[in-house]
Amino acid sequence: MERRPSMREFLTNLDKPVPAGEKFYCLVRNLWRRVILMQSCCGHPGEPGC
Repeated sequence: MERRPSMREFLTNLDKPVPAGEKFYCLVRNLWRRVILMQSCCGHPGEPGC
């Protein structure tokens, strides 16, 4: 069984020193990947949106 991602991990991943455009791209890509796959993780731990 997958564990649910925590809000703390989500916010920590957004705090990474990545350019804003790349961060926004990763955030949108990873959130959509989670929706499409119907999973709690996108498969890219440590990236924004995961």
